[in-house]
Amino acid sequence: VQLQASGGGLVQAGGSLRLSCAASGVIFANSLMTWYRQAPGKQRRLVAAIASDGSTNYADSVMGRFTISRDNAKNTVYLQMNNLRPEDTAVYYCHAATGAGYYWGQGTLVTVSS
Repeated sequence: VQLQASGGGLVQAGGSLRLSCAASGVIFANSLMTWYRQAPGKQRRLVAAIASDGSTNYADSVMGRFTISRDNAKNTVYLQMNNLRPEDTAVYYCHAATGAGYYWGQGTLVTVSS
């Protein structure tokens, strides 16, 4: 199983980024896909999740600014991040919960400058 995250980078406050996480080796359509983030010196925290039926869940801190989506045909989950703030700076990780186990991607760094 591989989860390949991409799309991170440096952006100014108020800007946007779209993260992608491509999965292989799993039955993607049946998986709960989640984005987490870990800021320097802090614990890894849930950002957004999307179930196999398309239902979503967001952390309060990103509600209304971030949108999680999935494309089962491409085995990919996305995180559209708008109106970014300096406090969104973190390494973002994708996570898959499948019938065969739990898996983490390698992380992609998002840096938001003020």
